[in-house]
Amino acid sequence: MTPSRPIPTSRQAATTGPHRPEDCLFGLGQPNEAFARYFTGASFLNPLTDPQETQFVANVTFEPACRNHWHIHHAETGGGQILLCTDGRGWCRLWGEEAHELHPGDAVFIPAGAKHWHGAARDSWFSHVAFEAPGTGCSNEWLDPVTDEQYDVLP
Repeated sequence: MTPSRPIPTSRQAATTGPHRPEDCLFGLGQPNEAFARYFTGASFLNPLTDPQETQFVANVTFEPACRNHWHIHHAETGGGQILLCTDGRGWCRLWGEEAHELHPGDAVFIPAGAKHWHGAARDSWFSHVAFEAPGTGCSNEWLDPVTDEQYDVLP
Protein backbone atom coordinates (compact mmCIF):
# COMPACT_ATOMS: atom_id res chain seq x y z
CA MET A 1 0.00 0.00 0.00
CA THR A 2 1.40 3.38 -0.98
CA PRO A 3 1.24 6.02 1.77
CA SER A 4 -0.80 9.12 1.03
CA ARG A 5 0.88 12.49 0.72
CA PRO A 6 -0.35 15.51 2.66
CA ILE A 7 -3.39 16.87 0.87
CA PRO A 8 -3.53 20.67 0.81
CA THR A 9 -6.96 22.21 1.14
CA SER A 10 -8.27 25.70 0.54
CA ARG A 11 -7.62 26.43 4.22
CA GLN A 12 -3.82 26.13 3.82
CA ALA A 13 -2.22 29.09 5.53
CA ALA A 14 -0.01 31.55 3.68
CA THR A 15 2.43 31.78 6.57
CA THR A 16 4.59 28.97 7.89
CA GLY A 17 6.60 30.68 10.60
CA PRO A 18 6.33 30.45 14.38
CA HIS A 19 2.99 30.89 16.04
CA ARG A 20 2.00 31.35 19.64
CA PRO A 21 1.01 28.01 21.18
CA GLU A 22 -1.70 29.66 23.26
CA ASP A 23 -3.43 30.62 19.99
CA CYS A 24 -3.82 27.03 18.76
CA LEU A 25 -7.11 26.45 16.99
CA PHE A 26 -8.12 23.66 19.41
CA GLY A 27 -6.23 24.93 22.45
CA LEU A 28 -2.84 23.99 23.84
CA GLY A 29 -4.05 21.46 26.40
CA GLN A 30 -1.85 20.04 29.14
CA PRO A 31 1.73 18.75 29.06
CA ASN A 32 1.63 15.33 27.42
CA GLU A 33 3.11 13.55 30.44
CA ALA A 34 1.51 10.15 29.75
CA PHE A 35 3.38 9.85 26.43
CA ALA A 36 6.42 12.06 27.15
CA ARG A 37 8.76 9.06 26.95
CA TYR A 38 7.84 8.74 23.24
CA PHE A 39 8.72 12.34 22.34
CA THR A 40 11.93 14.32 21.93
CA GLY A 41 11.01 17.73 23.35
CA ALA A 42 7.81 18.94 24.96
CA SER A 43 4.37 18.16 23.59
CA PHE A 44 0.89 19.05 24.79
CA LEU A 45 -2.34 17.07 24.54
CA ASN A 46 -5.86 18.46 24.37
CA PRO A 47 -8.45 15.64 24.15
CA LEU A 48 -11.37 16.68 21.95
CA THR A 49 -13.58 13.65 22.57
CA ASP A 50 -14.22 11.25 25.42
CA PRO A 51 -12.89 7.79 24.49
CA GLN A 52 -15.55 6.25 26.76
CA GLU A 53 -18.23 7.67 24.45
CA THR A 54 -16.71 7.60 20.95
CA GLN A 55 -13.49 7.41 18.98
CA PHE A 56 -10.66 9.27 20.69
CA VAL A 57 -9.66 12.46 18.88
CA ALA A 58 -7.01 14.81 20.29
CA ASN A 59 -5.13 17.96 19.43
CA VAL A 60 -1.38 17.49 19.82
CA THR A 61 0.93 20.52 19.98
CA PHE A 62 4.71 20.25 19.61
CA GLU A 63 7.21 22.89 20.73
CA PRO A 64 9.82 23.84 18.09
CA ALA A 65 11.97 20.81 17.10
CA CYS A 66 9.78 18.41 19.13
CA ARG A 67 8.94 15.15 17.41
CA ASN A 68 7.52 11.82 18.39
CA HIS A 69 9.46 8.59 18.08
CA TRP A 70 9.23 6.30 15.12
CA HIS A 71 6.04 4.30 15.51
CA ILE A 72 3.67 1.97 13.68
CA HIS A 73 -0.12 1.76 13.82
CA HIS A 74 -0.98 -1.90 13.35
CA ALA A 75 -4.35 -3.28 12.26
CA GLU A 76 -5.79 -6.57 11.05
CA THR A 77 -7.96 -4.60 8.60
CA GLY A 78 -8.23 -0.87 7.92
CA GLY A 79 -6.55 1.23 10.57
CA GLY A 80 -3.72 3.71 10.29
CA GLN A 81 -3.60 7.29 11.50
CA ILE A 82 -5.09 10.56 10.26
CA LEU A 83 -3.53 13.94 11.01
CA LEU A 84 -5.35 17.23 10.36
CA CYS A 85 -2.77 20.02 10.58
CA THR A 86 -4.07 23.17 12.22
CA ASP A 87 -1.23 25.45 13.38
CA GLY A 88 2.41 26.23 12.69
CA ARG A 89 4.76 24.18 10.54
CA GLY A 90 5.78 20.57 10.95
CA TRP A 91 7.08 17.42 9.33
CA CYS A 92 5.96 13.86 8.73
CA ARG A 93 8.29 11.14 7.50
CA LEU A 94 7.53 7.58 6.53
CA TRP A 95 10.40 5.09 6.71
CA GLY A 96 12.28 4.93 3.41
CA GLU A 97 10.74 8.16 2.08
CA GLU A 98 11.60 11.83 2.14
CA ALA A 99 10.01 13.94 4.90
CA HIS A 100 6.93 15.98 3.95
CA GLU A 101 6.53 19.53 5.23
CA LEU A 102 3.16 20.14 6.87
CA HIS A 103 1.10 23.34 7.09
CA PRO A 104 -2.33 24.31 8.43
CA GLY A 105 -5.01 22.79 6.23
CA ASP A 106 -2.97 19.70 5.28
CA ALA A 107 -4.56 16.30 5.86
CA VAL A 108 -2.33 13.23 6.13
CA PHE A 109 -3.31 9.56 6.04
CA ILE A 110 -0.66 7.17 7.36
CA PRO A 111 -1.58 3.58 6.45
CA ALA A 112 -1.50 0.78 8.99
CA GLY A 113 1.92 -0.86 9.10
CA ALA A 114 3.82 2.26 7.97
CA LYS A 115 6.75 3.14 10.23
CA HIS A 116 6.72 6.93 10.64
CA TRP A 117 7.14 9.98 12.85
CA HIS A 118 5.74 13.53 12.92
CA GLY A 119 6.55 16.73 14.75
CA ALA A 120 7.41 20.43 14.60
CA ALA A 121 9.87 22.28 12.43
CA ARG A 122 12.88 23.56 14.35
CA ASP A 123 11.66 27.18 14.10
CA SER A 124 7.91 26.76 14.66
CA TRP A 125 5.36 25.36 17.06
CA PHE A 126 3.11 22.82 15.33
CA SER A 127 -0.35 21.42 16.08
CA HIS A 128 -2.42 18.68 14.51
CA VAL A 129 -5.59 16.83 15.35
CA ALA A 130 -4.81 13.11 15.45
CA PHE A 131 -7.01 10.04 15.42
CA GLU A 132 -6.82 6.40 14.50
CA ALA A 133 -8.49 5.42 11.23
CA PRO A 134 -11.27 2.86 11.69
CA GLY A 135 -10.14 -0.75 11.62
CA THR A 136 -10.07 -4.02 13.49
CA GLY A 137 -7.34 -5.25 15.81
CA CYS A 138 -5.75 -1.78 15.98
CA SER A 139 -2.71 -1.20 18.16
CA ASN A 140 0.24 1.17 18.32
CA GLU A 141 3.91 0.19 18.57
CA TRP A 142 6.43 2.79 19.74
CA LEU A 143 9.96 2.38 18.40
CA ASP A 144 13.28 4.24 18.62
CA PRO A 145 13.58 8.02 18.89
CA VAL A 146 14.18 10.03 15.74
CA THR A 147 17.87 10.82 16.05
CA ASP A 148 19.26 14.34 15.76
CA GLU A 149 21.07 13.15 12.61
CA GLN A 150 17.75 12.07 11.05
CA TYR A 151 16.00 15.27 12.09
CA ASP A 152 18.82 17.73 11.30
CA VAL A 153 18.78 16.89 7.56
CA LEU A 154 15.44 18.71 7.26
CA PRO A 155 15.60 22.20 5.75
